[in-house]
Amino acid sequence: MIKVENLTRTYGAFTAVKDVSFVARPGRVTGFLGPNGAGKSTTMRVMVGLTSPSSGSVTLNGKRYADLPNPGRHVGVLLDASAQHGGRTGREVLAIAAQTMGLPKTRVDEVLALVSLTPSEAKRRVKNYSLGMKQRLGIAHALLGDPEILILDEPANGLDPAGIRWMRGLLREYADRGGTVLLSSHLLTEVQLIADDIVMIGRGQIVAQGTASELVAGAGTYVRAVEKDELARAAAAEGLVLSPVGDGFRVDAEAVAIGRIAAKQQITLIELRPADGGLEDLFLELTADTQRETFTEGVTA
Repeated sequence: MIKVENLTRTYGAFTAVKDVSFVARPGRVTGFLGPNGAGKSTTMRVMVGLTSPSSGSVTLNGKRYADLPNPGRHVGVLLDASAQHGGRTGREVLAIAAQTMGLPKTRVDEVLALVSLTPSEAKRRVKNYSLGMKQRLGIAHALLGDPEILILDEPANGLDPAGIRWMRGLLREYADRGGTVLLSSHLLTEVQLIADDIVMIGRGQIVAQGTASELVAGAGTYVRAVEKDELARAAAAEGLVLSPVGDGFRVDAEAVAIGRIAAKQQITLIELRPADGGLEDLFLELTADTQRETFTEGVTA
């Protein structure tokens, strides 16, 4: 189990993460979801002792990473698939790690087969690997010690569709055997396909967490109208706040309540529905102030 409690990390006047708390449990895949620069990597670096927290704590099965004896046997880590010695072969990278952990040489062959790196590929120097091959080697390195916990930062980067499906199956089987998986990504669709639990982070703070069904259960109503400004003003007069999502709004109220307001003010509705499939809309709304891809009317490409 991974337990993050009130974690804060600052760099001078900049706060990378602020009061972050969540739990990743055994037997489950936890998706750590947020835009680029939201604080995912900083949080994971603190987990494995590469960055010290300004305040708060992270424990892995009840201990700090630095206090784990032979940590590779307890926690498998992949933070940057390219951070491997380019002059060594894939097999050499794993053989050195196995020797460091006190593992038999046969374990190297086992994990190479597990991540589908062939004997000829294992003999190639890492500098000649594609990004997808480096990703597979990094996952092999994380699995080498047969750990109880996996911490993976953007592991799907560089994998083709078949590779991504393979990775999902591998991590699903690992969790089903009782392992704890923390998987970071900025790709909502990918996280939805594998994660049992989702933790959303934006601008260094947790903005939502729970299962996908729990998150969308409280998503309220999605509405689009011809007279957008009039609808927003009419809703505000009734004590309701419309939050922009795409070309419409999300509101914490039942659809019938919004319909009545629109009918009363003779506002033309284009779309009115429960936001029951709107995990993407919810994610974009909750992290809206971190998104770069905001359409500006009148600006041409």
